[in-house]
Amino acid sequence: MTSPQPSSSPASVLDLAPVVPVVVVEDAADAVPLARALVAGGLPAIEVTLRTPAAVDAIRAIAREVPDAVVGAGTLIAPDQVTEVVAAGARFLVSPGWTEALLAAMRASGVPFLPGVSTTSEVVALLERGVREMKFFPAEAAGGTAYLRALAAPLPQARFCPTGGIGPASAPEYLALPNVGCVGGSWMLPKDAVAGRDWGRVEALAREAAALSAGATCR
Repeated sequence: MTSPQPSSSPASVLDLAPVVPVVVVEDAADAVPLARALVAGGLPAIEVTLRTPAAVDAIRAIAREVPDAVVGAGTLIAPDQVTEVVAAGARFLVSPGWTEALLAAMRASGVPFLPGVSTTSEVVALLERGVREMKFFPAEAAGGTAYLRALAAPLPQARFCPTGGIGPASAPEYLALPNVGCVGGSWMLPKDAVAGRDWGRVEALAREAAALSAGATCR
């Protein structure tokens, strides 16, 4: 995340909140009320994943109608997606992995980005390229807190947003690590709450997530 950034973009996604909601939007009409609920609960950074046809429209709607949200795009796997989501209003980018072409496109976008890594070699390769902030994915399957703890001593300059299999019980263990800035997760967005448009429940769960810190758990 060393690229020059527009004034509307955050300096670092890792420092906005302890948790970045990972959002799958099936209906673009839900994007704005969902984002408002997350922001009201204290989670301003919202990663909308490109897993549905509604994703880009959702990003556009949130960027236009929820000014307190910092909306980003996730699951980026191709360079042309970068141009599309930035044009729609994405203020940060997240990928599950990276290639030279994808990394170049994210760097050229001018907004912060978190390329995905799951091995030490990938981390070192990104550090060589001047990238110090990364997504660690799939976090639990790739070694979890033990793996990230092992990376901290030899590679202290790397910071991570672990995502994948993390919930309210395990999040504080990740947040206690010196090389973790935040975690990504979707537990504050239960499928039944989103399907039922129960935004009050989403806001309450977001508030619990926003209060997480090392050693703390949701009640």
